[in-house]
Amino acid sequence: MPVLTDVTPASQSALSIDREDLFPIREVARLTGINPVTLRAWERRYGLIQPARTESGHRLYSMSDIERVRTIRGWITRGVAVSKVGKILAKTEPLQALSSIIPDHLVQADYAQWQQQVHAAVSTFDDILLDQVYGQIFSSYSQSVVFQDILMPLWKLLLQRQDQFGQTSEWLFFDGFLRTRVLQRLLLMRNAQPRRVIVSALAGQCRELELLVAALFLSGNEMGVRLLTIGQPFDELPLVCEKIKPQVLVLFSNHAPSPELPHRLKRLAMSLDCQLLLAGDAADLAQESLAGSSVGCLGNEGMVMRQRLKQFLAGNLDT
Repeated sequence: MPVLTDVTPASQSALSIDREDLFPIREVARLTGINPVTLRAWERRYGLIQPARTESGHRLYSMSDIERVRTIRGWITRGVAVSKVGKILAKTEPLQALSSIIPDHLVQADYAQWQQQVHAAVSTFDDILLDQVYGQIFSSYSQSVVFQDILMPLWKLLLQRQDQFGQTSEWLFFDGFLRTRVLQRLLLMRNAQPRRVIVSALAGQCRELELLVAALFLSGNEMGVRLLTIGQPFDELPLVCEKIKPQVLVLFSNHAPSPELPHRLKRLAMSLDCQLLLAGDAADLAQESLAGSSVGCLGNEGMVMRQRLKQFLAGNLDT
């Protein structure tokens, strides 16, 4: 449970700014998969985390602290030595923090500049340059911002322009590049936790990259995700779930839901021994028609999808 009392005077000024909930170290360990001994070492030996303290000396972590722990673990998983992570965070976090305090039009202008650099590499089919720009964007923004606000809008724009000569080749080049990179990220997290969540597309209602990015948004240190291949038959999902025994099945769709979809989902939910959730654009559009059923809606925004999934897994969010 969050803790809001017994905080030292030194930390009270910071807490008064945003009134964040604070969590004890055992809860942070549960949420991140990092044991308390390691958390203390990251604080004492490397200075990577600076939690608040109670008057009796107990550590209290904010949500931003928890996200920082996950970021640190992400860098270590990618092969960066823990002693080097501090230097990386020192370079990247000021840029990420700016996105929450500078005017929106300036943020959008920065997104557009990155998109121009990406498009310049794509238009010349320069995979080396594209990989460099891709890495630079990640040094400035979080994963959800990189895909949701920068890369995927450009991907969709190129997809819409395929009636122009050369645009199909550009889109295929960019699509292949992104699918490879997202798969790499999913594989890095594959063995971190038991894969309690299955993600599958509704047939014909999204492209492979959209499904991969959705799975990436839903993945994390505290929950493993298993992705079913595009084309998975809807009627065979109960069979797949019976064999795999997941805790949650997430169906993804970026199309407007058909009139019969809510009924099909409700029938499917009755045949499953796990929770059924809907994600993507269809989740927002079908939410009203699914109200009162056992089918939950995760929405279509990366951070929201992941947070709602965590709440469902913890039993803290009703369908």
